[in-house]
Amino acid sequence: MSKKQCSICSAIDSDSNPVFSKKGLFICRDCQNRYGADSIDDFISRFDVVSNDDDICDIGIDFSKTSPKVLKATLDEYVIGQDEAKKLLSVAVYNHYKRILYKNYDDGDDVEIAKSNILLLGPTGSGKTLMAQTFAKFLNVPIAISDATSLTQAGYVGEDVENILTRLYQAADYDIKRTEMGIVFIDEIDKIARVGENRSITRDVSGEGVQQALLKIIEGSIVNISPQGGRKHPHQEFVQINTENILFICGGAFDGLNDIIKRRLGGNMLGFNSDKRIIDNNVNYFHLVDSSDLMNYGMIPELIGRLHVVATLNEINQDAMLNILLKPKNSLIKQYQKIFQLDNVELEFEEKALRLIAQKAIERKTGARALRAIMESLMVDLMFDIKDYSGYKLVVTADFVSDNKPPMLIKKSSKSVKKQKNN
Repeated sequence: MSKKQCSICSAIDSDSNPVFSKKGLFICRDCQNRYGADSIDDFISRFDVVSNDDDICDIGIDFSKTSPKVLKATLDEYVIGQDEAKKLLSVAVYNHYKRILYKNYDDGDDVEIAKSNILLLGPTGSGKTLMAQTFAKFLNVPIAISDATSLTQAGYVGEDVENILTRLYQAADYDIKRTEMGIVFIDEIDKIARVGENRSITRDVSGEGVQQALLKIIEGSIVNISPQGGRKHPHQEFVQINTENILFICGGAFDGLNDIIKRRLGGNMLGFNSDKRIIDNNVNYFHLVDSSDLMNYGMIPELIGRLHVVATLNEINQDAMLNILLKPKNSLIKQYQKIFQLDNVELEFEEKALRLIAQKAIERKTGARALRAIMESLMVDLMFDIKDYSGYKLVVTADFVSDNKPPMLIKKSSKSVKKQKNN
């Protein structure tokens, strides 16, 4: 646990100069004597210092209006399905920032609440990154999204692990205090699994070495970072970032982990008396994952032990894909309707058309990300001729989606219906 630091002179808490705290304000004994204050309460009252309310975190999170249920309801507005993962995440994020609030109180006990980092397991396009972004936006904390595939051990071509903190520092507008309460999302964490037990054949500079480098950062330590990045600006001054209060969320698809889980459950056991569990090859067993499965995949035990909360996300089925198109606040359908509305065109989709789009997205096997690619390819010709449809309602039909037949046009001022002219 890092020592307290005076808010006035930045002195570190010590036996000779202790730092007292109350409601987010830190003041050392030297500053109390310098300003003639008998106590921290006297300092607050005499100098009209505005301290935080009892239930508001330093960074501005009002816990009187925030709860895990509120956080999950916020996720529900942007992420469809994945209720169990959203519940786990909401509790973990709430407890994390409540822990920061608790640390600002000097209530005399020695209880220290440890930090819990998060590991998200789920197929691509299932909403891992979107959940982290939604939390950061709602809580008004900086977030840095990094791709683990670009990280290498220090001294090799690629990015140093410390660069993920540089991104967070930049996202916080170079404010150290906001940086130290931000969120770091490390995507593709499964891509840094070690390649094998025989380490003499090749140097695994983007595998186990990166996992080792992540350990001290995720656990909580003071890290020296360069504000503009490491190697390109070697002569700049370093900035010290304490990662103790930074929430780390790691996500990955972990392709092949399902097979490892099935083998552990008994899918390949032989013999007359073997207690063999019936395994369905079409079922995703991610929800039964344990640390041994992750170690067999190639994650080192030390890193697994620092990712305390493990949430699994399910593959998106057709109904969920349809809801993703329609229900979120920033759904694709609402976005395209807004684009067309700006040119006085009313855009409408038939339900059969939407189901076909959802089915096409599932066939691509890239999750919800496939929806935008499909919509862009479908709508490009309509958006190219958007001025020709001004004053009309444009109805996208199933025939338009499946066979590229002209959509239906309805004049807003009348009930007459006509087909779009063939180009």
